[in-house]
Amino acid sequence: MTQASAETLREALLKAYSTNPTITAQRAQQRATDENVPIARAAGLPSANATGDYTEFVVNAANNFLAPQRQGVAGANVSIPLYRGGQVRNSVAAAQTRVEAGRAQLRGTEADLFTNVVAAYMDVIRDEAIVGLNTQNVRVLDVNLQASRDRFQVGDLTRTDVAQSEARLALARAQLQSAQAQLISSRESYVRLVGTPAGILETPPTLPHLPDSPASAVTVAIDNNPVLLAAAKERDATRYDIGVARASRLPQVSAVGGASYTNYLNSIPPSGGGLGAGTTPNANKAVRAGLSLTMPLFQGGRPAAQVRQAEALRSRAIENVTATERNVIAQARSAYAVWRSSEQVIQSSETAVNANKLSLEGVRAENSVGTRTILDILNAEQELLNSQVTLVTARRDAYVAGFALLAAMGEAEARDLGLDGGVLYDPVANYNRVRRKIWDWGGDGEPVAVATRTVQSPAQDAVVRRPQDELLDSPVDRSPGLTTGAASPNRQ
Repeated sequence: MTQASAETLREALLKAYSTNPTITAQRAQQRATDENVPIARAAGLPSANATGDYTEFVVNAANNFLAPQRQGVAGANVSIPLYRGGQVRNSVAAAQTRVEAGRAQLRGTEADLFTNVVAAYMDVIRDEAIVGLNTQNVRVLDVNLQASRDRFQVGDLTRTDVAQSEARLALARAQLQSAQAQLISSRESYVRLVGTPAGILETPPTLPHLPDSPASAVTVAIDNNPVLLAAAKERDATRYDIGVARASRLPQVSAVGGASYTNYLNSIPPSGGGLGAGTTPNANKAVRAGLSLTMPLFQGGRPAAQVRQAEALRSRAIENVTATERNVIAQARSAYAVWRSSEQVIQSSETAVNANKLSLEGVRAENSVGTRTILDILNAEQELLNSQVTLVTARRDAYVAGFALLAAMGEAEARDLGLDGGVLYDPVANYNRVRRKIWDWGGDGEPVAVATRTVQSPAQDAVVRRPQDELLDSPVDRSPGLTTGAASPNRQ
């Protein structure tokens, strides 16, 4: 079955950026946050409403000769806020600050997603290499076992040698099964994050602009980490929340006006004789304008409680900034340490792999002349396998830690990774679109899913399609010296 392929890490990141539900949901959350600005601004804008009533007077007072039998009333009212004690101003400022915090949170979500995609990408590459190594090891040990059995038949080896070879082969097969299961798990994680199965993944490019010390990493992270910036903006917004709470105990002034029209629908009977007889009007109009002053005197302590609550929430936001800063510092330093350590492990492992290859060749040669046992060969092969697994794991750890370091420094987002080209999501565009809207009728329509589903993706397998690194290749020894023991002393 042919699988869709993310040929490069950039392509995998671009797929996740466009279709991953975590980031598309965060974008929707940011659009909802944008709407808080026009919502807050609406409290300071004029409001108008119209009313209409129709009334039937079933029973009228007997002594009221001008009582109408029915009436229709239409009215319109306008209220223009003049002073709200700073409530509107602070609400708008808080909403705008939280929009900025939301943008930083969106950046943080983007960086987290990319870090997870890089980890999944490298996990697949690592686990494919480990499956390849274990498959190779099974082939080597299978040849060893067949050779041991053949040489046992001619009396060149003992039953102990055969048992040792059988045990190592059985263990190698078990390790291969575990490695295959881990590869399947890594590929499924890749599908979950990227949205499509992993094909033949290319070696990722070198990470740029990695710092030369943990101190420089922390300096950049303190200035650019999006999670820390979001926490700082949220702290700033709480200062305006206190102003909103205080405004509830201040006077409010509005300009008010209205007009009404009443029509009795010709239901007022004509008046009796005398001056003005028969001239009772069946309709009237009224227009009013003025100022409305509301002076809070006593509200049961609610304003003071709201102020104390807002102050406590600001205190929490201040502490959250400190906690977030601690986390960012720890992440930057830890990622730097893991990256540098893994780079050193790579160098040591490459040396170990080359040395273990030479050692295995020597042990095999010495076994062919009787100076080494089968157990020595098995141990040498296991040491080579262990060093190769350590190498591919260190390569994965170094790259993932390096990317996590860039993410902590705020340098692992779409624009930093070259994902531009007309596909980048711009949260400012939506904010500019909605922030000045004052019309009551409107909407963006029924939402539709943006992220792609993965139910149609086939279940992943453990077939390795990626070519093996030359440094990890260990050809099976099929030389006569090993397989027949022709050079052993008892054959001479």
